[in-house]
Amino acid sequence: MSRYLSFNLLLAAFVAAIAVIPQAGFADEASDVRVMSFNIRFGTARDGENHWDNRCDFVVETIKAFQPDLLGTQETLKFQRDFLAKHLPEYEVLGVGRDDGKDAGEMMALYYRRDRFEQLDAGHFWLSETPEVIGSKSWDSSLPRMVTWVKLKDRKAAEAAPIMFFNAHFDHRGAEARHQSSLLVRKRAAAVAGGCRIVVTGDFNAGESSDPYKAMFGEVGGTDSALVDSFRVTHPDATPDDGTFSGFKAAETKGARIDWIGVSRNWIVRRADIDRTERDGRTPSDHFPVTAVLGNE
Repeated sequence: MSRYLSFNLLLAAFVAAIAVIPQAGFADEASDVRVMSFNIRFGTARDGENHWDNRCDFVVETIKAFQPDLLGTQETLKFQRDFLAKHLPEYEVLGVGRDDGKDAGEMMALYYRRDRFEQLDAGHFWLSETPEVIGSKSWDSSLPRMVTWVKLKDRKAAEAAPIMFFNAHFDHRGAEARHQSSLLVRKRAAAVAGGCRIVVTGDFNAGESSDPYKAMFGEVGGTDSALVDSFRVTHPDATPDDGTFSGFKAAETKGARIDWIGVSRNWIVRRADIDRTERDGRTPSDHFPVTAVLGNE
């Protein structure tokens, strides 16, 4: 078999496997859903000139510039959750602390436009072998990690399936914890895939060559994932500048793409990008936000 034929067979198989069709260059439609995932860096960190007090307005302005319908934030402490809620009054917010399920510890806070969406259900689970146990951790996780989720009816697409929106933050040290966390999120997504459109945002502390990435988006046990990586749908070729950890430096675009927006195959991915917003070489957080614009089939 010629190399040309082999390449075309592989390309055809790839296209057939990915049901989500990128629509780069197409105008947004009124019913499109704009999604942003943003690790905002916990506000008590000793970051000197990059301390939260010096950049909190920049964070808000970055969010407003994109105008997400759905926003997932990570490393969000209670006062940061409330600050964003105050300055983004058009959004409903959900978020509890990972330590006690109330106010203690970082939150995987999520925000959605209240005039567009009707909340049908919501909750939280912990990334552990006992996900319903508040504050639990397992495997080699260094800290409790969790997911906040909401099920929404979209008033702009009343006939479409509800949206199940998950927002996560995986452990930064435990490789096995990240892998198992990915399998758990994948399992939860698969459980609702038949009746919902799915969006998963998060800081996954893992790049594309990692086991967590493969567990989220690849074939496991002969079964395809319910999710695809929205960024790779619209940017099929990896580049050295796909990194999403900035360390507050706009020029730091190298490294792994550890922030993802996963979506179910019943979306049309119109665009997906890494938001490189900066001022005088500084970024609003130590992660670049990532975004996607999703259309209904």
